[in-house]
This record gives sequence, C-alpha cells and structure tokens, in this order.
Amino acid sequence: MTVDAVVIFVPDDTGKTGREEPLMLERVQGVPLLSWIAAALAQSGARRFFLVAQPGCIARAKACFPEELSLTVCQESDAADLLHVFLSTMDEGADKVAVVTGPCVYLREPAARPSVRDGGRSAAFLTNRLTLMDALDGDFSFSRFLAASATACTGREGFYPVSDYLELLAWQHAMNKSQLFRLAREGVRIWDLDNCYVTPWTTVGAGTELLPGTVLSGRNSIGAGCTIGPGTCLTDASVGDGASVVQSRGVSVTIGRDCTVGPFANLRPGTTLGPGVHTGAFVEINRSSLGARTQVAHLAYLGDATVGQDCNIGCGVSTANFDRVNKFETQVGDNAFVGCDTCLVAPVRVGQGAYIAAGSVITQDVPDGALALGRSRQTNKKDWANRHKR
Repeated sequence: MTVDAVVIFVPDDTGKTGREEPLMLERVQGVPLLSWIAAALAQSGARRFFLVAQPGCIARAKACFPEELSLTVCQESDAADLLHVFLSTMDEGADKVAVVTGPCVYLREPAARPSVRDGGRSAAFLTNRLTLMDALDGDFSFSRFLAASATACTGREGFYPVSDYLELLAWQHAMNKSQLFRLAREGVRIWDLDNCYVTPWTTVGAGTELLPGTVLSGRNSIGAGCTIGPGTCLTDASVGDGASVVQSRGVSVTIGRDCTVGPFANLRPGTTLGPGVHTGAFVEINRSSLGARTQVAHLAYLGDATVGQDCNIGCGVSTANFDRVNKFETQVGDNAFVGCDTCLVAPVRVGQGAYIAAGSVITQDVPDGALALGRSRQTNKKDWANRHKR
C-alpha cells in the first residue's frame, strides 16, 4: 500500500490494558510498536507524518521517527487546525492519506502475513486529502468522518488491529519475519528466519549475510558484503562494506569497511574503528578510536584511547584510564608497537613508531621511535626450586 501522508493517533489506553505504557509505545524486540508502524509505512513510500499524542507521551512518541522524515506533532486538542495546515502544505497531486487510529500491526510483505481474520475490526483507514480538508472546515468529528468517508484497512492491506499486550506479543514473530523478507528482497542473505532478529529502521546492504543468533536492534546501518553473526548483537551501529562481526556485541559504534571483529569482542558506546581494523577475541573497547589497519588481537581493554593507524596492540594490554574521580586519555601514534601485558597509565602519549616492551607499566610519555621498558630487572635464585619443592 502506497500513501502520501499518514495521520497517527497514540491513544492513552493504559486504563483498559492495565499497562504502564500506551499499547502504541509498548516495545516489540526493544522497539515501540509505533516505530514498527511508522517504519513499515515509510518503507512503503510515506514521508510526511502527523502525530497526535497525549502530553505525557509526546517526547517518547516523537523519538519513534528518524529525523529524515517530515513529522508534525500535536496534542488532540490542537489536532484539527494543525492537521488542516499539514494537509494544505502537501505537494500537488499527493492525495492519499492513511489514518491510524490506534494500536495495530502493519505487515508490508505479503509472505509474512498469517492466515488470520481480523474480526471485522479496523485501526487504519484510507482517505483523500481534499475530502479530509473539506470535512475539517465544518463541524468535525474524526470517528464520524472515518465511518462515513474513509475506507477501512483490513488484513488484505496488511493491517491487523491489536487490543492488548499479549495479542501484540503473538504478532512479534510475523513482524520480525516481515523485516527479514524486506531485507531478503534487497539482496541480504539470511541463514535462519527463526533465529535472526531485526528491528524496522535497520538497513542492510546487498550481499551481506546474517547468520543465526544475529540481533540488530535500534537503528543500524550495515554495509554491503558483510558477515554478521553468528551470535552477534548490534544496537545503533554503523558497519562499513565488507566487515565481519562474529559472536560480538556493539552499541552506538562505528565499524569501518573490511574490519574484522570478534569472536567475543565488546564494543561499547563511542567506539570508532577505521578501515581494516582487527579486534579479536575478548577485546573490549570503550569511547576510543582506532586508525586504519590497527590490530588488537585478543584479551585487551582500551578505554578513552586514540590509537593511530598500523599499530599493534598486544595480548593483555590495558589502559588505566580512571583514578576513581576522573577519566584520562591515552594517545598512541601511528605504527606504534605495544607489547603484551602492557599497562598504559593515562594520561600518557606513545609516539609514532615507538616500541613498548612486554610486561611494562608506562606512566610517562614515550617519544617517537623510542623503546620504552617499565619493568624491574629479572633475578634468578639458584637452586631455590630444588630446595623448596615438595
């Protein structure tokens, strides 16, 4: 179904459902139902939305729409006048308007639609822009107008009304499958429809493979030719073309093209990986940026760090960035080599091309091209083991 504009009501049905949130704002796979409805309509071509919500819900309802969509938000008391302005500013020839009056599921992909009856109920209608504008000029009632001058949308058009949270939960599998079918039509390869979860604002490039156990929540942008999973969870992440993220987690991160992440890496908010970066097993990165082709192979922690390109961060390296009061930054220049089990005590700077010997504790800046050693001299006690062994 293609429409030019959408009017959506977020009714306060908490008294009827007994829930803390209106049903339109209840979460399915971590995302409000309103986001699922808006995303499906936007993917059908709608770009202008008019949202009517209770004052206490406006901020949460507004957050369900990305900035690239044209959105007008108002309370129910102001709806008629503002809706007239909204309709009058639509493009010439844009006449099809959808009205969503309450909680419903909209499944764009016919293959994802189950064979169920809607019981004669409807929570969405189609009308004409000029017809609605004319009605707004008179003694207007939305319920009377929809009953007399609009066409009810049913399961044939992909709309299914829901009346409580358990009913919404029963639709979750079909909602998720609808998104997976959308991605499949766009060239994404999906290994297991029953073990892959994608929220509606996520985009995935052609040729990318989603392996079992993949969870893409929030608003992700995944490039082409990637491998995501198995067992990977990404939230609000940007992943470049050709990247591989295996059995790992990333939240609010940027992963460059041709990066390899995992297994068992944890990328926390504020992390940026440049092109070709490798972060391997049991690596954790937080609020840090890594330059192109830098390697962090395994068992390392980088926090509040800026690492240049072509660096090697050895096994067991960590940044001591917190003194119980403040966080401090670590800087590592291009082509630096940080040996295994090194602790970088921030604030500290490692220069370009510098080497740090394994097992060092670095508390002072290391000049460009220098070798830094921060460990005590080895002492061997002759025959100690033979005298003390049991």
